[in-house]
Amino acid sequence: MSIKTVASVIDPSKTYQYVDDGEPMRGGMKDVFFSPDRSYVVAFYRDAQDFNARERLKRIVTQYYNSFFNREGGAYYKDLYCWPTDMVEQDKKVGIVVPVYNKNFFFKKGYATNDLIKGKEKEGKWFASPKFRNKQFPLRLDESELGNWLSYFQVCVNISRGVKRLHAAGLAHSDLSYKNVLVDPVSRTAAIIDVDGLVVPGLFPPDVIGTADFIAPEVLATKHLNKTDPNRKLPNRLTDLHALATMIYMYLLYRHPLKGGKIHDLETEKDDLLAMGERALFIEHPTDASNRPNLKQVNPKELPWADVNKLPYAITGPYLKALFDKAFIDGLHNPNQRPTANEWEDAILRTTDLMQPCSNTACEQKWYVFDNSRAPKCPFCGTPHKGTLPVLDLYYQFKPNVWKPENHRLMVYHNQYLFQWHVTRNVIRNERLTDADKVPVGYFTFHNGRWVLVNQKLTSLKDVTEDKEIPPGSMVELTDGKKILLSKEDGGRIVLITLANQ
Repeated sequence: MSIKTVASVIDPSKTYQYVDDGEPMRGGMKDVFFSPDRSYVVAFYRDAQDFNARERLKRIVTQYYNSFFNREGGAYYKDLYCWPTDMVEQDKKVGIVVPVYNKNFFFKKGYATNDLIKGKEKEGKWFASPKFRNKQFPLRLDESELGNWLSYFQVCVNISRGVKRLHAAGLAHSDLSYKNVLVDPVSRTAAIIDVDGLVVPGLFPPDVIGTADFIAPEVLATKHLNKTDPNRKLPNRLTDLHALATMIYMYLLYRHPLKGGKIHDLETEKDDLLAMGERALFIEHPTDASNRPNLKQVNPKELPWADVNKLPYAITGPYLKALFDKAFIDGLHNPNQRPTANEWEDAILRTTDLMQPCSNTACEQKWYVFDNSRAPKCPFCGTPHKGTLPVLDLYYQFKPNVWKPENHRLMVYHNQYLFQWHVTRNVIRNERLTDADKVPVGYFTFHNGRWVLVNQKLTSLKDVTEDKEIPPGSMVELTDGKKILLSKEDGGRIVLITLANQ
């Protein structure tokens, strides 16, 4: 074992050390060596990098690094990407310096029954597959690693924001998959890795066509054509959006949106190519059921998730169902119709406002999305909701004294918080939220047999129905049909209360 030193290509006065024991970790294209203190890795490309590839790496560690991280909001993205910080060269081999992933992206326990993956990276594949959470499967993940259903919504918000930021900079990842995204449901975080292959349209073409299961149908359908053929489709921003939709579907429903029971060709390889490419068909297509999973052929470890009748995609709520339709029906073969990363972020956040905790303490998912039915129940364990359920529909002032619905509602549960982004349209719930905006302004509680909103910080909260001010430190009862003004300021909202499950 020896400690070697390598100099930066960008600034030759900068050097990095790495430990070479002759057995580097081997990635798809690189050999990876840890620094002595294991705070960063030096990863050398096995193949020679041409002028174009070197220029791309230079830009990634200088120009793009600065525009992403050395500006307001940069700290948020530092945790969201594992971004190369420098480029090095040794013995004609080009390499990159990359920070080591945060500790939470390594398994503390791993499998429930042994230590085989303890300390290994939390690639998304562990969390997108039903067998690793199936109690009957010996190699299931330990419960302490799994989080709950709400955790995966928050993980997906982070991934959507990461993709949104890349696309805003005119970049495409080109190989988004659960191999290149680390997730931790416990801390509800995600990290996008392998960003050294970023695609810049017209400047830096993609190195790879993607990872199986996440390659867009148009890329697979044209992969037999020459790279210079104008009909050949290569990874770009729109193919990222197919991969993003697939990932979100898999993290929430633990099944693949295109892998169903339909057979296109008796030769397995050809069948896969057609099923994921030219003839790709959503397994939950509303009018074409030919690709529904065949439960007789499904591995029992994949149940109940593989049963689209028992757990249809509609359980993710109305906002996400509409986007899955857009992604896997309208946009499956029409890339321009795919939802953007920003649309996914917005829909997921709105959906988290519709969630209810399941009252069954043994429920594995712990949360579910209110389905607007008269008798709501958890779709995972079947436990009915007990007691009344306040539903708050948000309205905004379209013009003086004309209020319009926002297509946004907040479901109330005991000790649920009210935040500034619910109160006013001027605060948007995104990665630029200030710490002050993250502090609750009120909370809901079930008190003496009735639902109330306790005002903590709002200076112009008003019960419009009873024409009564609700100063900070006091509370207002939530009754059916009541209107409450959350803020008098420009952009302030009114909520209309419905008591469901009466």
